[in-house]
Amino acid sequence: MRFLVIDGTTYALKELPLIPADREFVVLRHLRSLRLPAVRPVGIAEAPDRGSAVLITEYLRHSLQYRRLLMRFPLGPGPYRDRLLDAMASLLVDLHHAGVFWGDCSLANTLFRRDGERMQAYLVDAETSEVHPSLTDGQRAYDLDILVENVAFGLADLAALQGRADEIDEAIPAAEGVRDRYRALWDELHEEPALRPGDRQAIRARIRRLNDLGFAVDEIAVERGDGAEEMRLRTAVSNRRFHAAELERLTGLRALEGQARLLLNDMREYTAWLRHYERRPMAERAGAERWLRDVLEPSLARLVPAIGPGRDALQAYCDVLEEKWLDSERAGRDVGLEAAIRTYLEHGAPAPEAGGGALATLDLDIDWSVGFDSPPDPAASEEGGDSSA
Repeated sequence: MRFLVIDGTTYALKELPLIPADREFVVLRHLRSLRLPAVRPVGIAEAPDRGSAVLITEYLRHSLQYRRLLMRFPLGPGPYRDRLLDAMASLLVDLHHAGVFWGDCSLANTLFRRDGERMQAYLVDAETSEVHPSLTDGQRAYDLDILVENVAFGLADLAALQGRADEIDEAIPAAEGVRDRYRALWDELHEEPALRPGDRQAIRARIRRLNDLGFAVDEIAVERGDGAEEMRLRTAVSNRRFHAAELERLTGLRALEGQARLLLNDMREYTAWLRHYERRPMAERAGAERWLRDVLEPSLARLVPAIGPGRDALQAYCDVLEEKWLDSERAGRDVGLEAAIRTYLEHGAPAPEAGGGALATLDLDIDWSVGFDSPPDPAASEEGGDSSA
């Protein structure tokens, strides 16, 4: 594995045998076409005479490897580990829902991005992946077993690295928790609840629950159930970008799903305040334009110089919203956005990904002599995140 920086973009170059390289490139392109969370394939350079190829992918901006994330926090149960395990379960559900068998799902083959108050997991290595019209229960169970085993190994290995022998035994039940998370989310997606004929409220509640999880509902079918007066509600969902698509429609901003959910809430709160303060109706799009111009853009203008070019500006604003929430809870009143920004900046605009290049802690055997004289620093080369309108 080698890395190369060209015009501010970091690319990962991985050499492997020709057939696995072609297969991985095809899988990554398929994932990209479905907008599933995976690294972006750029190209493949084949050397048939040697039976090998170099797969080129774009390094994921603002991403964290699991070791870097968890080394900065206590290894035991806590919000960051829980969010990381939630992200792993959600990623596997997304892949399986799209008919993708991963085959080597592990913490080491995953990159993470902070997504509002959540984590988003991205597939990095697809050498063993397969694409099918749909997966059998056996295929899903086998892939899930691989994930649980590899997560347990990754957590135990990190505990040993930190000299925390007391946490090694706890790695297995923690990994089993991923299985529980996966099953709960999978069952939620595929539930076919019973309802009374004409119960439109139950249908609305089901759609809202799926939307809250980030899924847009593509199709709804109400079918006759077992009893004469019983109906079954069946839904078909797309990928997890419901709030992200809504935010982009209203503002032109591209954000991760968790970020978009927080930003939409902030935008709608501001629009409701404008309607009350100005004592007149205001369309949602007009409120979105005012929020973008009067709230978000001035806030980002203050945050970007403090966080630097290697950080995601929209995530920093989400961190400010979290600061505002916590400060308001402590004060028993709304402290306001200005106070939250000031506190956030006084604390140094903290974030787990801040400080040092994102490639500095990757566990890879890299020959840095090719393409550059020293390891590239993506933070120094990036020109900003996905926060441009």
